[in-house]
Amino acid sequence: MGTALVYHEDMTAARLLWDDPECEIECPERLTIALERLRQRGLEQRCLRLAAREASEEELGLVHSPEYVALLRGTQALGTGELQALSGQYDAIYFHPSTFHCARLAAGAALQLVDAVLTGAVQNGLALVRPPGHHSQRAAANGFCVFNNVAIAAKHAKQKHGLHRILIVDWDIHHGQGIQYIFEDDPSVLYFSWHRYEHGRFWPYLQESDTDAVGQGQGRGFTVNLPWNQVGMGNADYVAAFLHVLLPLAFEFDPELVLVAAGFDSAVGDPEGQMQATPECFAHLTQLLQVLACGRVCAVLEGGYHLESLSQSVCMMVQALLGDPPLPLSGPMEPHRSALESIQSVRAAQAPHWMSLQQQDAAPVLSPSTRSPEGSISPLLPGGPEFKAPVAQTEAQAMAALSSLLDQLRLYPTPPLRTAVALTELDAALVLPPDVLHWERSAPQKEMQAWARPHEALAQDKSFNALGKVLYLLDSILDGQVSSGIAATPAPAAAATLDVAIQRGLSHRAQRLLCVAVGQLDRPLDLADDGRTLWLNIRGKEAAALSMFHVSTPLPGTTGGFLSYILALVLPLAYGFQPNLVLVALGPAHGLQAPQAALLAALLRVPAGGQVLVLVEEVSWAEWRCCGVTSGERPVTLCFHLCPWPRNPHPSLQGSWSRHCVERAPPAWAPSPGPPQRRCRPWSICEGSCGHSGKCCRWPLLKGCDPVAWRRLGWTSQDGHRDPDPRAGVNRPRTGRPRQCPEAGPASTRRPESPPACADGRPCSPRPGSKQLSESLTLPS
Repeated sequence: MGTALVYHEDMTAARLLWDDPECEIECPERLTIALERLRQRGLEQRCLRLAAREASEEELGLVHSPEYVALLRGTQALGTGELQALSGQYDAIYFHPSTFHCARLAAGAALQLVDAVLTGAVQNGLALVRPPGHHSQRAAANGFCVFNNVAIAAKHAKQKHGLHRILIVDWDIHHGQGIQYIFEDDPSVLYFSWHRYEHGRFWPYLQESDTDAVGQGQGRGFTVNLPWNQVGMGNADYVAAFLHVLLPLAFEFDPELVLVAAGFDSAVGDPEGQMQATPECFAHLTQLLQVLACGRVCAVLEGGYHLESLSQSVCMMVQALLGDPPLPLSGPMEPHRSALESIQSVRAAQAPHWMSLQQQDAAPVLSPSTRSPEGSISPLLPGGPEFKAPVAQTEAQAMAALSSLLDQLRLYPTPPLRTAVALTELDAALVLPPDVLHWERSAPQKEMQAWARPHEALAQDKSFNALGKVLYLLDSILDGQVSSGIAATPAPAAAATLDVAIQRGLSHRAQRLLCVAVGQLDRPLDLADDGRTLWLNIRGKEAAALSMFHVSTPLPGTTGGFLSYILALVLPLAYGFQPNLVLVALGPAHGLQAPQAALLAALLRVPAGGQVLVLVEEVSWAEWRCCGVTSGERPVTLCFHLCPWPRNPHPSLQGSWSRHCVERAPPAWAPSPGPPQRRCRPWSICEGSCGHSGKCCRWPLLKGCDPVAWRRLGWTSQDGHRDPDPRAGVNRPRTGRPRQCPEAGPASTRRPESPPACADGRPCSPRPGSKQLSESLTLPS
């Protein structure tokens, strides 16, 4: 199965017909330049191209009212003046005679993509559409959005395909309040949104965009809002949000389909977002999502208003959907303090609803001996191209900095073969998947003898022959001929083979090598502690950190603990270290089930740019054949084997959960439900204590797991005092300029209790751009 690209040139027809600086950024060139860049990179040709169809009015009615659809249908016959007057009744909207046709094509493209993925025609895909949709509500256009494309696609997947669990990931820089309102009481849809918020001072200025808006009724806990309260968030902040918020909830939810509201105004250079995440970051986020829902990911374009940044980000996402290894992330992987505060706030707000956030001891606690001899924080090793935006830039300077960054981005050549396995003669008869090659080649005899000479365990013919295949496969990965691989080794030679693989990798092309050794495998005594190798040993009863680059941890005894372990420790360490090769070695008594090891290897592909070599004992091959360990796809039996945190879903959904995933009684290892404890929890490798003590973690992405004890729930300022409501009486549009009724004073963005009166006493048309929560939002005592 491949990747679909859904598009129709008619979606470029709608454009602004009058002068409106607020709306002029939503232009047809957003699509044409993105598509041109895909063609230049040869990515469109590798996709299954689908021409978008119009969504029927019945399909639009899954989300929108008949009256609203009829109103939009009537815009086809309106003149420019009438269109401008109608547009003025909504917030940040312009209508064109082609708007109805374009919006139906945009919704239909999302439906077509969902149908293609759920029928098995393709594995995943991107719908390249405009107008965007995530702000649109049942009876209101809003924020450039006419029909809510992603919401319609989710409703369609439930109605036509019978899905019961759909994850919507909205990484547009504006809050998709339209999607939230549509599904806020629906436990079958988990909606995650990060967005620029600035304590309510950024469009759409809604209190229900904050962390404590978690849904209503049966849908409580299925709305997850992560507000960014400062600009300048970058790659480290986005990755931390995925590792410490989204992915724990997503694994617990176990979606059948992932829909991405893919707004690239969250990328560097965009005038709306003013963030610093570089285009390759979206390839990493996409591949992290591909381990969910058996890889069924449907992305639908939302915002993105810097044309070069948008087009580059679209290319990176399509590459990730195609399975190409992602580029390394730029700059130091250290989240901003404000980002960590937001992450901890949303974790605290969601903890009562999700067992994955209630795990007190899911991640191992390491000794504070991780400090350097001088007691200072060790710097991170350099990674890829770096982008550092100054505090204040002119537009020309910002453009020059972005152009310089994009010039540094070079696409890695796609390996002609993605996965290869080196089997012993005993296992050579096993039938492998069609996209996996049985690797029979071996290193030259003299080279094998030189590497094997110091190790007595490699003297046996079987171990010696296996070593030759490992060496050749490792060289092929580092030379770019193969993306990743699996090699079988005889159990007595596991440690010696790993030692040789480390030394060979470091001497060949690997600048930074991460070794994840599971089981009874000791760190080689002659391995230098020079920062080129990070050794993570998963075994034993006690955690220890003999140095910054030598960590030993126990294997969590539960599936939920193991997933937390990967997300809260292994991946943050990997992103902080930024390896260009990962070795995963399963030694004697490793204690992992094959799906667990497959998930570990699949997730480690992302920070390593796809270059992962798994060394496994030969007797384990029968369990590994169907796990998709290095293909980047989620193990097909994940729910059966790895039900992460058993929970009792709402009665309406219990039939949709696998019987293995629904507990009739709380499991013995699960903590008792209740409000999260407000105390410092030592989750990570810290300099001393954690949380509010101000001590920094040596590996910055681990700080996302340290609760910030002084951060209060609710809408508060950084010093803990509640700010006055900045929204009262002001309807500020996306540009920040006050928007007023043409005939009256300022109107609130929140839906008024009664229509505002104009100067002559006639009621003004309310702006249907927002929705007030029915329940009051109060701060905890």
